[in-house]
Amino acid sequence: MLPASALGEGAGGRGSQPPVVSPLTAEDSVRMTDDVFVIIGASLAGAKAAETLRAEGFAGRVVLIGEESELPYERPPLSKGYLLGNDPRSGGRVHEFGWYAEHDVELRLGTVAEEIDTARRLVTLHPADSLHYDKLLLATGSRVRTLAIPGSDLAGVHYLRTLDQADALQAGLRGGGNVVVVGAGWIGLETAAAARHYGCSVTIVEMDTLPLRRVLGDEVAAIYRDLHIAHGVDFRFGAGLGEFQGKDGQVTGVLLADGTVLPADVVAVGVGIRPAVELAESAGLRVDDGIVADAALRTSDEHIWACGDVVSWFHPLLNTQIRVEHWANALNGGPAAARSMLGTGEDYAPVPYFFSDQYDLGMEYAGWVTPGGYDRVVFRGDPVAAGGAAPEFIAFWVAGGRVLAGMNANIWDVADRIQNLVRAGYTGRSVDPAALADPAVPLGQLLA
Repeated sequence: MLPASALGEGAGGRGSQPPVVSPLTAEDSVRMTDDVFVIIGASLAGAKAAETLRAEGFAGRVVLIGEESELPYERPPLSKGYLLGNDPRSGGRVHEFGWYAEHDVELRLGTVAEEIDTARRLVTLHPADSLHYDKLLLATGSRVRTLAIPGSDLAGVHYLRTLDQADALQAGLRGGGNVVVVGAGWIGLETAAAARHYGCSVTIVEMDTLPLRRVLGDEVAAIYRDLHIAHGVDFRFGAGLGEFQGKDGQVTGVLLADGTVLPADVVAVGVGIRPAVELAESAGLRVDDGIVADAALRTSDEHIWACGDVVSWFHPLLNTQIRVEHWANALNGGPAAARSMLGTGEDYAPVPYFFSDQYDLGMEYAGWVTPGGYDRVVFRGDPVAAGGAAPEFIAFWVAGGRVLAGMNANIWDVADRIQNLVRAGYTGRSVDPAALADPAVPLGQLLA
């Protein structure tokens, strides 16, 4: 693997912790001692918000409500380390059980928030209970999109969003056999890589012409197609679904719209997620592809904030409303919302970031590019691996000389430099494409 200095040096690994700000003053802490802050969504975002409230000196009551019975956990391992059998089941926990009591956070698991009365500032819960709040944070996340086709209820048809679903899918993959993955997005591709790890025969069914094409564009999407083909995966592009076939309640095959039947012992469906906005909608909050919020993550109700997958907030750097479904937004958005609730926060304007590991190709992506919103992709390094080795390169999505996004593949410690280029690009600064592509020019000098 090439050192960072070969293709542009930088600092920082996967993800970025939120900035440290001054805690509440003693006067502020006393003033808010009797306040009740309720967080709906015992997710990474919700748990990090609760952590930040205590770290910043909030002395009032904090209640964290979650539908699942599991302790709050991170979701990336579900399709990565845990699905591969490399990480323990408890490895993704945000905190261990004792942390919540030690920090006086009331953790209510297996509890559903059924209604928000914004006039009385009251949350109705199931099992029967209600909570008054002074301030409320919605970290309700997202739900998988499901397929409503014949056979969708057969055993062996899996989705991947929760830890329980990861348990079931992992058990199916460990059995080997034929696996059909529906959808060539990040979850679908990572699941396919895990299935090949277990020795399964894998076919990916995708309606588009390339995997991840809407996210990465043709140039980089083709790299992922070739990566999976090199590892024995069969793609069926431009394919529609007819039904899932089965025998004695167990899936046995996938019927495509053209009449082809793909044998299947396991079907993994990854066709996207949708923001869990039902509670917000019924409360009368503004919703448009997520709960609409301002740059401080405050919703249309002055006492309610939102963060994580569910929020569509105004991003000051990008100058538009965006909704980001990735880990870093949960990690950083929860603390940002907590600080905003305390009145100590700043506008939430991170460079969107995510990562993926598939076979021997690890990557980090930073930036924001809409489909067709760039002029060209500039490669630094060779995206075509030689002699079976994993490729090592950086790809930049460029418009008018401005870097809108960058992806480092098997090259590490450059994430901060790439994010600096993206921030500069969104503030109107351009770079020389030739220098951008030249490994001899350090990334840190491109903006000099």
